[in-house]
Amino acid sequence: MSYPRRPARPAPSGTRGFDERLSVPWWWWLAALGVVLLVAFQVWLGHPGVPVWLPVALVAPLTAWALIRLGSARVTLTDDGHGERTLRVGPARLPVRLVDSAQRIDRPAKQAALGPDLDPAAFVLHRAWIGPMVRVVLADPRDPTPYWLFSSRQASRLAELLRPTRAD
Repeated sequence: MSYPRRPARPAPSGTRGFDERLSVPWWWWLAALGVVLLVAFQVWLGHPGVPVWLPVALVAPLTAWALIRLGSARVTLTDDGHGERTLRVGPARLPVRLVDSAQRIDRPAKQAALGPDLDPAAFVLHRAWIGPMVRVVLADPRDPTPYWLFSSRQASRLAELLRPTRAD
């Protein structure tokens, strides 16, 4: 029995114009392996009756979970096909029509942007292992959040994609 095929529809999230996972560097996984082996060795030295595989079986999944969790944030820019673009940074969403300006912040200027220049009401998603950041100033006067500040390896490209195309 064959069923009639439904016409293909775009995904509810729309097409992605930009997608970046803020994952941890690959060498952190090697360092985590070293930490797991060091813990297993320490347990084996202190408690020779405990099998060596037991601390590895306990610590390795916790370490992997921590690294996956640290690198699970995503930055995406989607288009729903009807002209509405949405920026998603971690759990937050922002319609691009509310973007007033977007700029890249390089690593040297990051300390000032996250320190004395930081507005306490700003939305911040910072990953220390990623150098550049993007500052997105909002055009909505009713929003208490003045701007978004978040890490991105491709900050220049994303800032260019977020620049308003409307003539105000």
